[in-house]
Amino acid sequence: MCYQRLVWLFIGTFLYSFSSIIAAAPASQLDAIKEAAEGHVETLITPPEFGKLEVQAGHLDSRLQLSHCPSALEAIVPGRQSLNKSVTVMVSCKEDGWQVYVPVQIKLLTPVVVARRPLDRGMTIDADDLIVQLVDSRFQRGQTYTNSATIVGSRIKRVVGIGEPISGNDICMVCRNDEVIITASDGGLNIIAKGTALSDGALGEQIKVRNSKSNRIVDGTITAVGQVVVKF
Repeated sequence: MCYQRLVWLFIGTFLYSFSSIIAAAPASQLDAIKEAAEGHVETLITPPEFGKLEVQAGHLDSRLQLSHCPSALEAIVPGRQSLNKSVTVMVSCKEDGWQVYVPVQIKLLTPVVVARRPLDRGMTIDADDLIVQLVDSRFQRGQTYTNSATIVGSRIKRVVGIGEPISGNDICMVCRNDEVIITASDGGLNIIAKGTALSDGALGEQIKVRNSKSNRIVDGTITAVGQVVVKF
């Protein structure tokens, strides 16, 4: 009788331990699945220069009963999905015959000039008004800037909130009726003159300017705050 009790005690202890292992298995396996999904997405996207790639697997149902795969998990992106904001990754274990679809969020963070404080319409930008931060590319619209010095001296055309990226549509590096420096270039020859801007524009945009001396109207490309280049 004593021997039978010992046997049943041993069996009970073993079954209890085994059931604990089974209960804990899904949680650890779910973590492995999420890591496999994230790792696969990271191999498909090149991080932006001077920026950062962030991937985050979504929630998986803890009630999933999955075995511990005896080999490395396999991950693929099924179908023709674009790798923009999010993607669904299929993680599978061939040996045990199961597969799980994992939603993964993608963030491409790049350095962008943003407003350090709220910027009101009509104000001239000072260096203290700006800061460079890593910003999710989803929240970048139009032309943005990576060097704050590029737009210091520009004028705000529309209200920019604190922490918001400053785009070319938000500012004029040359504003209508501003006095500008016109540089006319032809090979190695440069002629510098003063003029008046006839419209607003940002970096790289073409505007019309009037030469103050000849009164001639020409097309100039904005190269910096208050400066345009004319080719002849």
